[in-house]
Amino acid sequence: MKVMRIYKEGNPNLARIACLLGGAVWGLFWIPLRNLDEAGISGAWATALFHTLPILLLLPVIALRTSRFRLAGVLFQAVGFTMGLSLVLYSTAFLYTDVVRVVALYYLTPIWGALLGRIWLKEQISGDRIVGICLGLIGMLVILNVDQGLPLPQNGGDWMALAGGVIWAIAATLMRQKPQVDALTTLLVWFFWCSALAVILALFMQGDRALPQFNAILNQLPWLLPLILLIVIPGYFAITWGTPQLNPGTSGLLLMTEISVGTLTAAWLTSEIIGPREITGIILITLAGLSEVFLPALRNALRWTRSS
Repeated sequence: MKVMRIYKEGNPNLARIACLLGGAVWGLFWIPLRNLDEAGISGAWATALFHTLPILLLLPVIALRTSRFRLAGVLFQAVGFTMGLSLVLYSTAFLYTDVVRVVALYYLTPIWGALLGRIWLKEQISGDRIVGICLGLIGMLVILNVDQGLPLPQNGGDWMALAGGVIWAIAATLMRQKPQVDALTTLLVWFFWCSALAVILALFMQGDRALPQFNAILNQLPWLLPLILLIVIPGYFAITWGTPQLNPGTSGLLLMTEISVGTLTAAWLTSEIIGPREITGIILITLAGLSEVFLPALRNALRWTRSS
């Protein structure tokens, strides 16, 4: 079937779209995490629950793919570990600092991704990517009020967001070198490491004294389970399928759509104010992500027009 062929062989254009959509899903993560925090599942334990439920729901699939995990080797587990650590730090950061600061500091990723791609994989930094990086950085500085100083980490949440972005760039680079493992297996390993590392982080930061009550967890399942099945798991899958087909700089730029979604939803649902400065930044960051998709298409269209 055509769908299975695309799944196995890949498609660069669809991979770019998958990363764009995956980034948009990530832009919504702060909403369920803060809802869990307000419901009494506090701090890092909200992140732990958010990442443990998917692995429990996918246990039957994991049981059928155990042999693939063993065959993939250490490098594959390193991919899962770095992806999991990045997402756990990113998710938890929302509970300790402002949404806009989290997404801006995390999405310095294209810089680290482009540098790692050049140094580690010996890849050239294309003109399209330079344009995207410049637009993205300018947009971030606009949103963070560059006239008030550089967006340096000011609290634990800021540091988690920045570290998560660096680690994601490492994960994206490792994904280009890992054994040929299908996206579904990668997704399952990612969820495993997310859940394990989230629990470890929660124990480290808060200990068992803040362990959520069982009834508090049950009360959240009616809305949390559909969210995970319909949005979280498909969003993660889009990223695990699309990212390996692209270089780290490109995937980092495409995932920057998360900034636009995160900033807009934060302005809509919280007391964070969005004005002309924030709107300008959002437009620039969105253009940064879209540049890797539409600049090549625009050039092809111009060539076709000239030749016809």
